[in-house]
Amino acid sequence: MNALHRDFGDPRVARAMLAPESWFQTLPRALQIELAWRVQPRYLRAGERLCARGDPSDGFYGLSDGILRVGSTGDGGEALLAMVQPPHWFGELGLFDGAPRTHDVHAETDVVLLHLPQTAMLAVLEREPEGWRHLGRMLAGKMRSVFVSFEQMQMLPPRARVARRLVMMAADHQVDRPTLRRELVLSQEQLARMLSLSRQTVNEVLAGLEADGLIRRRRRVIELLDPERLQKEDAGSGSSSGAATADAVDKLVDKPVDKM
Repeated sequence: MNALHRDFGDPRVARAMLAPESWFQTLPRALQIELAWRVQPRYLRAGERLCARGDPSDGFYGLSDGILRVGSTGDGGEALLAMVQPPHWFGELGLFDGAPRTHDVHAETDVVLLHLPQTAMLAVLEREPEGWRHLGRMLAGKMRSVFVSFEQMQMLPPRARVARRLVMMAADHQVDRPTLRRELVLSQEQLARMLSLSRQTVNEVLAGLEADGLIRRRRRVIELLDPERLQKEDAGSGSSSGAATADAVDKLVDKPVDKM
């Protein structure tokens, strides 16, 4: 039996490996087969925690179905970093340095994961050292997206920040990814918390983007109608219908959502 088409008894399980846009599909065939024989399905119910900040690194994960919430919890509540959709692979940082997990990860919905335990993954990389280069490229892409996010938080007005974050999420938090998902599953409140903006501001900005034909909003879903135009949004581009109002609203709101 071909390892890439193992019968897991659940057709959702293998999506993180088989989806054309998955990082897994960029790997050499021999490495794909090595990993495919060793993955273990894991299921989480909505609200369950996969790991907490400070937990030992226990391996590498691929998200096959459902939504994960990534953040950190402190005295002021939860700081939301990202809402992650399939097919997404994560946990590579602990493979490089063996250090504990850096964030809390919870299942926002029921979730199906593929898990490669730490010892098994390191054993495969010992036999297939080229795998380190592929992991490094994925990690580099994520780091680039972090630097871009920092820059946007400091320099861009709300409309551009919202537009750029939507594109980044559509690119699975990878800079210059050629294929983008068109539907993002998240609420306006979650988007506001990720951007440290008020919910009112995000609502105004999304209304402006929708009026300009760039997105379409449904319940807990934002559909990207024109990702190319969204990607070009900056302080001087696009309609100012949402941006001017959003700037004014943000100055009047004392508490951003993520500090409540």
